[in-house]
Amino acid sequence: MNFPAAGWKFRLVALTALVAAGGSLTGCGYSSVGSLDPKYQTISISPFYDKTPEYGLQAPFTEAITRKFIHDSRLRVVGRDEADLLLEGVILSVDRRGLTYDRNDETTQSLYVVTAGARLTDLRSGQVLWEEPMFSGESTFFTRASGRSTDRLRGNARTFIPTVRSMPTEQENRALSEALEQLATVIFLRVVEPW
Repeated sequence: MNFPAAGWKFRLVALTALVAAGGSLTGCGYSSVGSLDPKYQTISISPFYDKTPEYGLQAPFTEAITRKFIHDSRLRVVGRDEADLLLEGVILSVDRRGLTYDRNDETTQSLYVVTAGARLTDLRSGQVLWEEPMFSGESTFFTRASGRSTDRLRGNARTFIPTVRSMPTEQENRALSEALEQLATVIFLRVVEPW
């Protein structure tokens, strides 16, 4: 490869860039293989206890987490008697917060935040591998005051997770379903990527 005669600085910069690019590709720390110990092959998922005043959250949330493990296939979902790991937890709270308001100080867009605690236990040894007091999932929605509809569901919530039916409007039910879906993803990733 011919560089310009006065291009020794260019060659040095090009060589440095190539070395840096090669180093970043080999040492970036990203891996498509999870960091979960390979001795764990199966998991049992206990229905999450619901401490919130809302009804109808336990089943869709537990189904969402279970589905994530089934689709990922790194850990096979089995009954407690056959499992290497036990995932259990509690849905702690459902909070609705106003984000935007109109001239009359009515909320036009809101945010649902769902929090949960979870614990992962090695059933063979009885050792608690980790226990997290608070995970969260969230989603926004437009209220009636905005005059707009929130007729979308992000991710795969519409396809898979049963829609929550405890809220007064369809927009709120969809947003809460999305927040549960996101929360399930966060907990799932904590299990399969424990580093």
